[in-house]
Amino acid sequence: MARYATGKKAWGFSDRSGFRYRLRDMKTEWNGLKVGPDEYEAKHPQLEPNHPGPDPTALYQPRPHQDIETTIFAVYTSTGDGIIGKKLTSYEATANVGTVTVSTS
Repeated sequence: MARYATGKKAWGFSDRSGFRYRLRDMKTEWNGLKVGPDEYEAKHPQLEPNHPGPDPTALYQPRPHQDIETTIFAVYTSTGDGIIGKKLTSYEATANVGTVTVSTS
């Protein structure tokens, strides 16, 4: 099998600038160019962006909280005979899942 020469005194030319460097001191960049040590540039991180994972999925068979009780209290004033605030009416409503109760006073 053939062996390569040691290259103790070998010279190489930079692919970027054409300057002459010792072959043992030259470096190979990420794009395959063989350059001198003062011309070497590492690969920029933006050339390999991190890819976010998949979007989150919905919950499997979600169940809402069933013990819900809501009280609504509203006050309305009617104009009556043209005088604002003559008649005061209040309504209170309580709602549960499946039933609605409305009481007036």
